[in-house]
Amino acid sequence: METLTGKDKELIRGSWESLGKNKVPHGVIMFSRLFELDPALLSLFHYNTNCGSTQDCLSSPEFLEHVTKVMLVIDAAVSHLDDLHSLEDFLLNLGRKHQASTLKRRIHKSVVGESLLYMLQCSLGQAYTAPLRQAWLNMYSIVVAAMSRGWAKNGERKAD
Repeated sequence: METLTGKDKELIRGSWESLGKNKVPHGVIMFSRLFELDPALLSLFHYNTNCGSTQDCLSSPEFLEHVTKVMLVIDAAVSHLDDLHSLEDFLLNLGRKHQASTLKRRIHKSVVGESLLYMLQCSLGQAYTAPLRQAWLNMYSIVVAAMSRGWAKNGERKAD
């Protein structure tokens, strides 16, 4: 597993902490952008409620629970920056789960990553700098690499 520089870790921790304790509103921004970039992804979120529109989905309790889980995964990664390897099994299993739900590597590499960066930019304002963006990209690539190994172990070819 790749490593992050000390500066990357400092930037990531500081920016994540500045978002406050309740990360769900930031997650809603991230998913709003995700659905803007790829509206077809909305179809993956049909819970017991009607997720026919982005707004219906974003306000459903079931979806907000999913947003909470996603933000907790990011929180776990930030909390383990000094030892991301300790999350390897968790991320492999998460990769397997998302591969099974048709969420492919290409989506994670592009649309989800772009949505994460968009959320950070919106939430951090002027504190969102080029070095901060790069630090988050570095961490994100490590997380996606581990998840990709989970996809591969679940039978998906490694080629995009």
